[in-house]
Amino acid sequence: MRRWRAWVFLTAVSGRVQRELAEAVYRAASSGRCLAVEAPTGIGKTVGTLFPLLKACPTQALDKVFFLTAKTSGRRLALEAARAIAGPASATPLRVLELVARDKACEHPELACHGESCPLARGFYDRLPAARSAAVALGAATTLDKAAVREVALAHQVCPYYLGQELARWADVVVGDYNYYFDGSAMLHGLTLANQWRVGVLVDEAHNLVERARGMYSAELRKPAFDALRAAAPASLKKVLDGVNRAWNALHKEQLLPYQAHPEPPERLLAALQKASVAIAEHLAEQPAATSPGLQDFHFAALHFARLADSFGTHSIFDVTLEPGGLRAGGRRRSLLCLRNVVPAPFLQPRFQAARSVALFSATLSPALFYADMLGLPENTARVEVASPFRAEQLAVWVVDHISTRYPDRQGSLAPIAELIAAQYQAAPGNYLAFFSSFDYLRQVAAALRERLPGCPVWEQSARMDETEREQFLARFHADGRGIGFAVLGGAFAEGVDLPGRRLVGAFVATLGLPQLNPVNEQMKRCLDERLGAGHDYTYLYPGLQKVVQAAGRVIRTPEDQGVVFLIDDRFAQSKVRRLLPAWWKPERWTRPPEGARTAVRSTEVTQ
Repeated sequence: MRRWRAWVFLTAVSGRVQRELAEAVYRAASSGRCLAVEAPTGIGKTVGTLFPLLKACPTQALDKVFFLTAKTSGRRLALEAARAIAGPASATPLRVLELVARDKACEHPELACHGESCPLARGFYDRLPAARSAAVALGAATTLDKAAVREVALAHQVCPYYLGQELARWADVVVGDYNYYFDGSAMLHGLTLANQWRVGVLVDEAHNLVERARGMYSAELRKPAFDALRAAAPASLKKVLDGVNRAWNALHKEQLLPYQAHPEPPERLLAALQKASVAIAEHLAEQPAATSPGLQDFHFAALHFARLADSFGTHSIFDVTLEPGGLRAGGRRRSLLCLRNVVPAPFLQPRFQAARSVALFSATLSPALFYADMLGLPENTARVEVASPFRAEQLAVWVVDHISTRYPDRQGSLAPIAELIAAQYQAAPGNYLAFFSSFDYLRQVAAALRERLPGCPVWEQSARMDETEREQFLARFHADGRGIGFAVLGGAFAEGVDLPGRRLVGAFVATLGLPQLNPVNEQMKRCLDERLGAGHDYTYLYPGLQKVVQAAGRVIRTPEDQGVVFLIDDRFAQSKVRRLLPAWWKPERWTRPPEGARTAVRSTEVTQ
């Protein structure tokens, strides 16, 4: 890794808060320790962490820096930061590579991924050297983001996804999703071990790593999909698939409730899956061109399930869920088998050990013990809480404790919440975000607000929005605009969204964000109680409040911003909950309109 000019460091992290953050990252990298940083949103954490780690590369002989994110928006910010740090092309360029998921990089998703079917896979290794050389040369002058890699790949008629994988060996900084380093078969982790690289790892918005890692180390198999596959499978696979079916049906005979957790995965089922995987692998090798996508998908799912079963322990649950509807035609039961990871720490610990330094940063990494327990952070992990550059006077935080957003009370909450939003909007017009626990809840409140305030522009998040629709949703938050955007807490607009100044003047959070009370979460609570002794808080309270703080963090993005946040639920008044809110907030109890409305307006006007 090359040396970097000191003047770039000074311009990249010019504020007090950014310097404090940068110094913490630099010290951790220099001492080879893991670091957990809790720092407010909107202070430039991306540049403030990336550059000091690059600055430490010469003294620590780091070969690579991995910047890992949970979302596309995080990758975009990291690439922009890398461009700003690298500056114009020079004799010592910074080669930056963006890794993209296969389904987003694939040029021929309708074709099987091998040389017999895809023209970009056919002869790939023959054309790879020229494509790689062109990409490395281009990387000396520009960032090898998704578009740049695709352009080079298509010019040389090779697969963009696999070209990107190859270029990881020649990059100084690799920007990609968490799974490229933390997943069980992670490419970057594998390359690090194989090449004995010394790497520095940055984990952006690290509060997301708990849930993401749970997904990486969980596996599921669905009976309807398996039944369809078995019916269409070639005759040579019928016997082994019938064996899986018998073992699966044997579980149904023991099932007395719609949901049931078992002490461990049954040996009979695992043995049947292993036999089926071996037979399918042989079939795929013999007839690659005739393979159905469903057969290949089941093969990979069965292998993943078997691998996780081998490491099954108190960190995970094996459960069977009978799907709604009970029986299919012919009396066959529909069910879901799941190896469900609850505590990812045992799987993540080797990843932390393989890196010279790991810095995890987020606005919500409290309580510290929760993240240490769940992620398996090393005992000598340094923790830094960066003081907020924001003042309490910038943000009026109101606790609306006369409204309950609990599920049984939601119907009665619609009119009061709509009245609250209408009163605030009429008193202080501008752009607001309103967050709810579900799409159904937000639609009902949005409908009530339209009746209460017909002239107020209202737009809603919908399920499965694509990237264009998300951009259109955010485009309505312009500086001279007015209206209310309705969104789901924990969704695409609750974090990683930057709407400074008058683009967003306030937020309404009408939920504590607690996960649903259902058999799965209750079983997870029992698992956490047995392993860590903190079942309720670790399952419900801490994950919920983390979402609330992230959503409210959309309002104040710069030291000049002013705004208001309404926390709507009586539980926000509880001292246990209040202690989990940012220290610089000074929440006050909301008094009902009209006195409350005037107070809220006066608070925002004073600071504007």
